[in-house]
Amino acid sequence: MYQLKVNGLAPCAIVNVSAEPIVATGAIMSGIPMVDGIDVSLVRTGDDAHVDADQGLVELRNVQERCVVTNIIRHKGRILLLQRSNSVGSYRGQWAGVSGYIERGESPEKAARRELEEEVQLGGARLARSIDAEMFRDGEVVWTVHAFLFDIRDANVKTDWEHQAYEWVSPEDVSKYPTVPGLQKLVCKLLS
Repeated sequence: MYQLKVNGLAPCAIVNVSAEPIVATGAIMSGIPMVDGIDVSLVRTGDDAHVDADQGLVELRNVQERCVVTNIIRHKGRILLLQRSNSVGSYRGQWAGVSGYIERGESPEKAARRELEEEVQLGGARLARSIDAEMFRDGEVVWTVHAFLFDIRDANVKTDWEHQAYEWVSPEDVSKYPTVPGLQKLVCKLLS
């Protein structure tokens, strides 16, 4: 790595999931900024990336982050999938949980409960579990998804304009549907 630096061919920065000691040593000796602990699956060729090795940060300047909630509703071992309508702004026709944006000043759990009431009129759902936020890249957007699992007693739901259909499915069948990015992973994590 030092020889690359001497010849003017070294990278301007190194971004790692987990840095090997030899890579870290080479970066230090060569004076190349290095950051580790980064989810590199979110980085694409051609991204305008700014690396701040002192702070341990990588900023993708051409990518927007959108913070959302996704609620998985469970009733007697089955989960609710909703097909997004043609009136929504993203992922038309794809299947999802009860989801929506987190509004300014709103906690993820408060947003989750608000979306339950707005989209499927489920005000009395019992929170069974939540998991740490997961990030998924789709084009120029990174979705930061706060996922929740809610249990309900009555399987009757009333959908709003955001959905054109719904189905109660076994968790194993989620993979059979064209879903929004990361839904199957979230379902697996929530139910494990």
